[in-house]
Amino acid sequence: MRGSVARKAFAIGSASLLVLGIAGCQQQSEPSEGGEAATELRIVEQVQIDENGAEVPPPAEETAANPAGDGNAQCPPVSLAMAGALNGPDAALGINIKNGIQLAVDQHNAANPGCQVQLKTFDTEGDPQKATQIAPQIINDAFTIGLIGPAFSGETNATGDVFNQAGLVAATASATNVTLSENGWRTFFRGLGNDGVQGPSVANYLKNTLQQKKICVVDDSTDYGLGLAQAVRETLGPVADAACNISVKKGDKDFSAAVTQIKGASPDSVFFAGYYAEAAPFVQQLKDGGFEGVFVSADGTKDPQFVQQAGESSQGAILSCPCGPATGSFAEEYSKKFNQEAGTYSAEGYDLGTILLKGIDSGAITRPALLEFVRNYNGQGVARQYQWTPTGELTTSLIWIYKVQ
Repeated sequence: MRGSVARKAFAIGSASLLVLGIAGCQQQSEPSEGGEAATELRIVEQVQIDENGAEVPPPAEETAANPAGDGNAQCPPVSLAMAGALNGPDAALGINIKNGIQLAVDQHNAANPGCQVQLKTFDTEGDPQKATQIAPQIINDAFTIGLIGPAFSGETNATGDVFNQAGLVAATASATNVTLSENGWRTFFRGLGNDGVQGPSVANYLKNTLQQKKICVVDDSTDYGLGLAQAVRETLGPVADAACNISVKKGDKDFSAAVTQIKGASPDSVFFAGYYAEAAPFVQQLKDGGFEGVFVSADGTKDPQFVQQAGESSQGAILSCPCGPATGSFAEEYSKKFNQEAGTYSAEGYDLGTILLKGIDSGAITRPALLEFVRNYNGQGVARQYQWTPTGELTTSLIWIYKVQ
C-alpha cells in the first residue's frame, strides 16, 4: 500500500474520483492460466469516513508500538495462537493476518534472545464447525496464553464461549458482526470497527456523498453477510430497493437469478455483503449481463484475490473496510519478508500480535495476566489507536473507502 504522502493525495478530491467511471460495462479480459483474469488493476485507498459518510482526514502519523521492545525481555517458553482460514476459498484473508502476526513475532524474537515466543497457527478454513474442533487444541496447550482469532464472524461466534471459559484472550483482527460483543465474553477483543459502524458509514457514503438513488443489497447468508447487509439496508432506508433485496449462499458460483432480478430493478449500484470468493464471479456475471452501475462491497471482498479472480470486471468497484492501509516501515518490512504487499487485515494482525508481545515483555506470562494487560491497554498501532471498552469494542473506529483502479 501507499505511504502517507500518497494517502493524502488520494484523500484530496476523493469523492470526485469515485464518481468518475462508476457507470459503464467493463469488457471481460481473457482468463490467464489457473482461471484467473490477467489484470494490472489494484485496490487503492481513497478516503477515510465517519458514520455519516463524511470524509475524515487521517490524523498526523504517530509512532506505532514496536514489537521488538527494548531487547531486554525475559520470559519462559510461551506461545501465541492464530486461528483462521489458511486453506479454502477465503484463505487469503487468514494468511494476511497470519503473516502480520508472524512479522511481529519474528521482529520480537530477533531483538529479545531472552524471550522467544512461538506462534502456533490453526487452520479453520473459515468454517465454524472446524473452528469448534480446533478450539480445544488451543485451550489445552498450557504454553498458549493468547490468541489472535478466529478470523471470521461465524467461527468466532461458535468458539467464543470456549475461549471465554478458558480465560484466553481472543483478539480478532477481522470478525465484524455486531453481536459478537454482546455475548458477555470477557476475553473477546475486536481489533477493528464492527459492521454497526461499517454498514452505516458506507451506506451514508453511497447515499449522501455519491448521491445514489436506488441500491440493491445482496448478502451471502453468513453471520457476517447478514449482519452487514442489515446495517446497510436500515441506513439506506427507501434507497435500498425492496425489489432487489437478495440473499445468495456462501459457495454459490451461479448468480444468474440474482443478476436477472437486479437488471429488472435497474439500480444505480449493487452492495454485496460477503467474501471475495463469491464477489468475483458475481461481479463478472453482473457485468456480462449488462449491469452498468457501480459494484460495492466491504472488507470480506477487499483482497487482491478479488481483483485477480474478477479481472477487468472489478474495475471501478468501491470497497469499504474498517481496516487501515499499510504504511511506513511496516509495509516495507512486510513486503520484504513475504515478497508481496500487506493485504486486508495484515496491519491488524501485526498490531494485535504486537500488543500481546508487549504484554508478555511486561511480565504478563499467564492467561489471567495477559488478559488484564489487554483490558487496560491504550496505544498507537500501525492501523489505529487501540483501547477497548469492557465489551471488547474499540473506543474509536473509522472506515476506509477503497477503489479498484
